[in-house]
Amino acid sequence: MPTALVTGVAGFIGSNLADALLDRGYAVRGVDNFETGREQNLEALHADDDFTFHEADIRDAETIADVTEGVDYVFHQAAVPSVPRSVEDPVTSTDANCTGTATVLDAARKADVDTAVVASSSSIYGSTEQLPKVESMTEQPESPYALSKYYTEKLALQAGDLYNIDTTALRYFNIFGPRQDPNGDYAAVIPKFISLMLDGERPVIYGDGEQSRDFTFIDNAVQANILAAESDVTGEAFNVGCGGRVTINELVDTLNDVLDTDIDPVYDDPRPGDVRHSHADISKAEKLLGYDPDVSFAEGLEATIPYYRG
Repeated sequence: MPTALVTGVAGFIGSNLADALLDRGYAVRGVDNFETGREQNLEALHADDDFTFHEADIRDAETIADVTEGVDYVFHQAAVPSVPRSVEDPVTSTDANCTGTATVLDAARKADVDTAVVASSSSIYGSTEQLPKVESMTEQPESPYALSKYYTEKLALQAGDLYNIDTTALRYFNIFGPRQDPNGDYAAVIPKFISLMLDGERPVIYGDGEQSRDFTFIDNAVQANILAAESDVTGEAFNVGCGGRVTINELVDTLNDVLDTDIDPVYDDPRPGDVRHSHADISKAEKLLGYDPDVSFAEGLEATIPYYRG
């Protein structure tokens, strides 16, 4: 039975990934400090005897070294997310995301881990007008969060060269789905809008609403992680998206249709650090990993909304 370590396991992506790994026959060790992760995301995991949880910060080198011992695969999902949050508090985002990544990879090196897959972000491309975003483009991180993700993936790929670990970095494009936190000033747009509109409240759009995103359902991101870990590919970064674009205005229109509501958004000033358009070229992941994002944006919304109704 292979053993996987999932950092950020109480988070939205980490908990869904851990579920899938357990279903696939892995033993899973999870780490989270609940800075952004949530206890409720671990409820199903705790019911599985092949899951063990450690409450710890990824910057705690001693604990991370202990939980990494004997691990075959590391899935590094832990981070302080959000572009706006990083603009408001660059120190916390930089420390957690950069020092944390270095600590996790150092533990993987010392434990002789076979493979490490790290979570990067489409935000590292910046607001260049070239669409779709291709991995060969020059990165232009425009926020502390984007810069920390740029560092995360570069450090991981460098570790692959230096320490003989198979490493890949996954550039997530606006992942959404069940368990994503809808609350707070820095919540992602889809869960926040669903939650507000279910309560009959008007969502706030920053800018004119014509900015676009390659919204990608969580199952597609989980698939990409497992493919990256189990493939022979190393030293590469991959876009993880669906290869399409939806404007924020279109998102509100779609939610009104699905929720059977008629709610107009409120428009506010654009937020610093936000990119205008995000659209993934996924051909590299399709070719090298066999990645196939088989859950569409519309299907993903249909699967997500019942979670927030509950």
